[in-house]
Amino acid sequence: MIFVTGGAGFIGANFVLDWLVENDEPVVNIDKLTYAGNLESLASLQGDKRHIFVQGDIGDADLITRLLEKYQPRAVINFAAESHVDRSIHGPEAFVQTNVVGTFHLLEAVRAYWNELEGDSKADFRLLHVSTDEVYGSLAKDDPAFSETSRYEPNSPYSASKAASDHLVRSYHHTYGLPVLTTNCSNNYGPYHFPEKLIPLIIVNALAGKSLPIYGDGQQIRDWLYVKDHCSAIRRVLAAGTTGETYNIGGWNEKPNIDIVNTVCALLDELRPRTDNQSYTGQITFVTDRLGHDRRYAIDARKIERELGWKPAETFATGIRKTVQWYLDNHEWTANVQSGAYRDWMETNYQN
Repeated sequence: MIFVTGGAGFIGANFVLDWLVENDEPVVNIDKLTYAGNLESLASLQGDKRHIFVQGDIGDADLITRLLEKYQPRAVINFAAESHVDRSIHGPEAFVQTNVVGTFHLLEAVRAYWNELEGDSKADFRLLHVSTDEVYGSLAKDDPAFSETSRYEPNSPYSASKAASDHLVRSYHHTYGLPVLTTNCSNNYGPYHFPEKLIPLIIVNALAGKSLPIYGDGQQIRDWLYVKDHCSAIRRVLAAGTTGETYNIGGWNEKPNIDIVNTVCALLDELRPRTDNQSYTGQITFVTDRLGHDRRYAIDARKIERELGWKPAETFATGIRKTVQWYLDNHEWTANVQSGAYRDWMETNYQN
């Protein structure tokens, strides 16, 4: 059995769904169900005895301790995090509480659990901490991509809180011997993505006839990773990674935001044309840039390919087509996650 935190969020839900397709090992899934945690993403698992869902907070040490003792997992995969840069700018405290304090309480509970294990159960146990490329800061246009040895230079409250959590995880390995693994991924996209992030936001707004807000000049560059490729990489690291090591996971797809938006618009023009036969690009609106907006991220994913034999299966062209088609086929899911609180957030954050 494995123990997944944050398993109702975007990446966590995809991981749980894919895990139970790939094998029959049960999953205990704990999620706080904040705005970005959505049980509808796991609706296909209703009645599946391999999936045990618990609503709870990784900062609740007593709860985590009870669950670990009850289910005796062989591994913990930590997806639980506040993860939206814009929200961290407007409300950093929640990010510190979840990403730093919450990770600390999780580590303490896991360390106590691991200390009580014996024999093969202790030797085989792993804690895999899922992090982000944003901890490394921003790159200039011609800088080499981030590697596992790149210096941490976080530039937002979100990335600073994730950097702090990475350091805590590392320290528990070097101080206590806790068998940890850390992964730092590039920008994910794919099914079940909450529509405040760029790609689902563009799809949802385009179909609703709304403006497509682009920060600044739209030339911020990101490396894009299809979420199911990310999940397969995590499974590989969990199975074969060396404890104490970090593995960068990227899609080898560096693209400016404006190119991403134009690509999505072109796919929508093809798959769901506007009734007036005009391109969705006509809805693009440039808005005031985000505070402290990092210019470029790029992941050097050669280590995980060299040492563990993993590389992404999807190109950006194949992954983005699957993503757009998923949103076209799952309008009800999208509509249900767009609560009044979400609409208020969009109005506040994307003012011209």
